[in-house]
Amino acid sequence: MSLSKLCATLMRQRNLSVVVTQVKYFHTNNFLCTKLAQEKKPDWNRAVSEAEKIVGYPTSFLSLRWLLSDEIANVALHLRKLVGSNHPLLKTAKNLLYNGKNNMQAWGLIVLLVSKAAGHTSDIPDLEQDKAAGVLHSQRALAEVTEMIRTSHLVHKGLVNLQPSAATDASGDMMFGNKIALLSGDYLLSNSCTELANLRNQDLVELMSSAVRDLAEAEFVGPRDKQNNPLPARPRSDIVEYKQFTDKTLEPLVVSEALGNARAEWTLRHVLNAGSLLGKSCQGTLKLAGHPLELQEQGYLFGKHLALAWQACLDREPFLPGTSGPFSLVCAPVMFTLQHDPSLYEEIEKGQETVDDVDYEAVRKAVLAGPGLDLTKKLQKEHSTAALEVLNQLPASDARTALANIIAAMQDL
Repeated sequence: MSLSKLCATLMRQRNLSVVVTQVKYFHTNNFLCTKLAQEKKPDWNRAVSEAEKIVGYPTSFLSLRWLLSDEIANVALHLRKLVGSNHPLLKTAKNLLYNGKNNMQAWGLIVLLVSKAAGHTSDIPDLEQDKAAGVLHSQRALAEVTEMIRTSHLVHKGLVNLQPSAATDASGDMMFGNKIALLSGDYLLSNSCTELANLRNQDLVELMSSAVRDLAEAEFVGPRDKQNNPLPARPRSDIVEYKQFTDKTLEPLVVSEALGNARAEWTLRHVLNAGSLLGKSCQGTLKLAGHPLELQEQGYLFGKHLALAWQACLDREPFLPGTSGPFSLVCAPVMFTLQHDPSLYEEIEKGQETVDDVDYEAVRKAVLAGPGLDLTKKLQKEHSTAALEVLNQLPASDARTALANIIAAMQDL
């Protein structure tokens, strides 16, 4: 046998062994991943990192393509001028890159994981498919749209409501920061509209437009201080079951009936502020894959429950041992405590001019002494369980396991 034939034979044998090893590794790894969500609660960073590998990319919206664009480079340059000004936009920019449970990049990631876990119908043309990642190109575009809408909303919330008494600063840092926040948010929102229109799906456009409507409506729910920071409504003595949360995802929610009812008001605020967008994005990605309406509605429920479980997890963080400083006054622990002890509302009312006037340590002490944290933990578990029930209707896969791991990671708190 010649040297060349011997080398070729060895190479074929080597490739064969590699293939056998990879097959064994795949089956072993698939088995371990299936067990992981059941037997071990992974930490958040590991769960997200593993999920990113499954869909074949580190991030969607916050990618090099976006970060290196001329427009964003100009925004970053102007943001440097705001350092030291205490403008809320700086905090928003920090949160966009913060590697924690409020990481904005995870929204698009969840949409892609749902896309891969559900698969697509057989009539989807090959050109539409990203076979390496197991999703459609249109689904990846929708994931980017989701993150752009979410981020534009957060950037717009960074606007400061300049009062007449602050006219001396009208040409200063706060006014400049407002211009950057307004233009940056508009840029992201307009880009998301363009990308959504390019998908050429009228039903999807209507669905995502209703999510943008809900985000806007969330900023007008209940009492507010002069900077539009939310305050809880006065607790009601008559608690009536709120039945407005239905599967009719395009219908606007009735606000007045929920205010004053701790559970209903909290749910309403965060369905409008987060659950609607994530739920409708999951519903939309299943629509793009050609799935029937029943499964699309289940996708909405999964996204909604996951967003609410996520929010309940975040709401508990300010009350961990050793924490201090301000927190959201419409978080679940505070609202449940208000329902239990309405006298605490006297302290909340001090924030009608500005939430800075509220004694946060007094509120924190009341929350720690009351049932608010236990009820919030129960609320988180209910929504996590509801999301898992929907998820388990999908066929077993590494994407489904990754979603289950993300839900399990939220229970570590």
